[in-house]
Amino acid sequence: MRRARFPSASVHGVTPAADHRRPSLLERLGLQRPELRAWAMYDWANSAMVVVIVTAVFPIYFASVAARDLAPAVATARFATATTIALVLVAVLAPVLGTIADVLPLKKRLLAAFLAIGVAAVAAMGTVGPGEWLLAAFLFAVANVGANGSFVFYDSLLPHIAKEDELDRVSAAGYALGYLGGGLLLALNLAWIQKPEWFGFPHGPGLSARDATLPARAAFLSVAAWWAVFSIPLFRRVREPAVFEARPKGTSAIRLSLRRLAGTARAIREYPNAARMLLAFLVYNDGIGTIIRMAAIYGTEIGIGRGALIAAILLVQFIGIPFAFAFGALARRIGAKQAILLGLAVYAGIAIFGYFVRTTAHFFALAIAVGAVQGGTQALSRSLFARLIPRDRTGEFFGFFAVTEKFAGILGPAVFAATVAITGSSRGAVLGVIAFFVIGAALLWKVDPTPYESRVAASPPILH
Repeated sequence: MRRARFPSASVHGVTPAADHRRPSLLERLGLQRPELRAWAMYDWANSAMVVVIVTAVFPIYFASVAARDLAPAVATARFATATTIALVLVAVLAPVLGTIADVLPLKKRLLAAFLAIGVAAVAAMGTVGPGEWLLAAFLFAVANVGANGSFVFYDSLLPHIAKEDELDRVSAAGYALGYLGGGLLLALNLAWIQKPEWFGFPHGPGLSARDATLPARAAFLSVAAWWAVFSIPLFRRVREPAVFEARPKGTSAIRLSLRRLAGTARAIREYPNAARMLLAFLVYNDGIGTIIRMAAIYGTEIGIGRGALIAAILLVQFIGIPFAFAFGALARRIGAKQAILLGLAVYAGIAIFGYFVRTTAHFFALAIAVGAVQGGTQALSRSLFARLIPRDRTGEFFGFFAVTEKFAGILGPAVFAATVAITGSSRGAVLGVIAFFVIGAALLWKVDPTPYESRVAASPPILH
């Protein structure tokens, strides 16, 4: 089986003269080639869905409009159930579809299929009216399947477009553009929801339920359009990666994919660094996810107003832009692994500081700290994992990465809830999140960041 190598910046040990010139701004940001910019633009495109639909606007619309006839606790439970069903579906499908995309040249087509599913579901949210909680929950679940399914194939393209020494900067650039794109559309959506008269929407007293909800429903349509339009550069500029393993004649792609998937699951010990990275990511990303999911609820409990909470969400988005780029540059100096460890140390400090938060000013300081490390830590986790896996199995391995990412959202909130039940306060639960960062960092410490392809190239041949 032919195994591809990362592109090299030198030939026979001779570095091109162009490498001695001062890097341009785009090179320093990791966006110097059209395919890199096109790939990163998908983060810009899909982050609008994550921020507006998952985090900020649709959850409020679901509780206050679609599920207005339900008790608040029931509405919250049904919304959480829709989220869980979607994540479980993606966790089950991701490794299988990812492996199929390694056997057949289907990464971009499968990404397009999940993108279409997600865009259609988000656009349909614009039709959800008062009391239609079942339709809203169904569309929310489908939109999550579309988005998270597309991420598997989007992430798996990274090792095919970026050289080994570009992975960290390119991944970080994607996160930075995602923060910018999601933040801009969220700011626009919040502006027309808060001030509908500025944008020509119906306003004033005596509006019908349909007119009163038009700005929010228009926000959902804007997300669908944003997501679809800004995904176009990826499909135009990024090539479908070659398939490195020939399929035996007479063997179906599905059967071969399932065989490979089962083999990888059994032989994960052949990729010890990738396995350690997955385990470390499972633990520390659970802590990150807990902070993201519980921040608004915690802020509400300690008396932070809704306006301040929304402003804090926006602040995280825009603070994340320069710091995501900064983490990419930092990784070039000290390595992705060390930069992630630094981010986890800051997260532990965030948990400690969160225990003492009392005022809105404290909460904004917390948001600034989260924005400084959130995107960079997750971006470098993606790029570090990308360099630890074989390039001919990126779809398969990023399928496992997706499973890890989805299940990382289960234990943290459960521990948080149990701590609140025992102590009667969320403050102790915030401190408890530190354990995820400490254990995750200890596991990450054991990961050897040497690229898989370099390790294979340096290994002596096996004589039979």
